[in-house]
Amino acid sequence: MGKAYSVSFIGSGNLAWHLATALDNTEFAVHEVFSRDESHAQALVERLYQAHVMPSLDFSESTSRIFIIAASDDSIKEIANEIILPPNAILVHTSGSQPLTALGENPAVLTGVFYPLQTFSKGKKVNFEDIPIFVESENAETEKILMSMGKAISKKVLKISSDNRKALHVAAVFASNFTNHMLTLSKEIMESNSLKFDLLKPLIAETLNKSLEIGPDKAQTGPAKRGDLEILDSHIEFLKSDEKVSEIYRVVSQHIIDTYNS
Repeated sequence: MGKAYSVSFIGSGNLAWHLATALDNTEFAVHEVFSRDESHAQALVERLYQAHVMPSLDFSESTSRIFIIAASDDSIKEIANEIILPPNAILVHTSGSQPLTALGENPAVLTGVFYPLQTFSKGKKVNFEDIPIFVESENAETEKILMSMGKAISKKVLKISSDNRKALHVAAVFASNFTNHMLTLSKEIMESNSLKFDLLKPLIAETLNKSLEIGPDKAQTGPAKRGDLEILDSHIEFLKSDEKVSEIYRVVSQHIIDTYNS
């Protein structure tokens, strides 16, 4: 077990909901939670052993060493500018897309990034042991502490630069957010034609499993991969009542054609 450091959270959304409870079972216990919505902070505090709600961003009297901003990307700079920290504090954000410099460049404040690569929802439990965590800091001591905090909850903790983390986040958006939106469109097509989405679940599971086993490039199938233009045209005609969805189908199909039939 490493040296114990108390932790405070700024934010009480999906990520904080899971990360705070995971850390609370380690030597990085959570002592304070601040949220713009105090009721949300209180709900998170009730999941923790010894934390309390902070009424403001004035942490000047806090006994915590690590202050984790687990809030929207757009609010990181504002919070970093407003927060009042005790001496020798480490201010951290959890964003995949924001650079380390989003926390400001005050030489009196130690800064870092602690980015878990996963999608989080409050109602869906996750196992942090299997979640890769990416750490960045320009300060050697801070980096060491954040690596230790990561290893307290995960089996895979890696150092990464801001540029590489942005590439990782963009790739993650394609792999997770875009995939999920495609499934949403698929569900809407099924339901608008009086078909149950459950019918697609074996196909979805096999598609994801095959992509992970042999690689998504090798797993690609379908009319665009075959260059079957007649089928593609009939699908686009079927979707003509929704121009936006029809255009998504056309653009993605064309990209698949260009990739595999060049």
